[in-house]
Amino acid sequence: MPQITRIVVPIDFSEYSKKAFRYAIDFAKTFNAEMILVYVVEPIIYPADFSFGQVALPSIERELHDRSLEQLNALIQTEVPEGITARSVIRSGKPFVEIIQLAKEEKAELIIIATHGHSGIEHVLFGSTAEKVVRKAPCPVLSLRSPEREFVMP
Repeated sequence: MPQITRIVVPIDFSEYSKKAFRYAIDFAKTFNAEMILVYVVEPIIYPADFSFGQVALPSIERELHDRSLEQLNALIQTEVPEGITARSVIRSGKPFVEIIQLAKEEKAELIIIATHGHSGIEHVLFGSTAEKVVRKAPCPVLSLRSPEREFVMP
């Protein structure tokens, strides 16, 4: 049986990612693994006039960072059963890059991520964070789509 000690779980607070989070709880229980919940704040850059160039708004990013950290910690407090170790990490950047980097830094053995099920033009416009994570991850990735097929844990 593979040794799984750390599981990275990207959360964007959608119902999709919350389902992946619940799967991660079962895996953490089964393997006695630590869960690392990660939320990635994408930098907000607004085009300005030609004299200033692009303008970043660090105060809004800071507020998003703080609010996301509160939400992740609340999720851990209310949803993670006693006996399972879980912690929250907030990153700033491109979600797929930050998720992959975190998995490398933490030497994670598994990433559990939700897909949002975009297809057609939505997929072309937005791409898929989950797809990019699957392609470039340093460890196995369990990607869950909705509606998912229930996975029965022993």
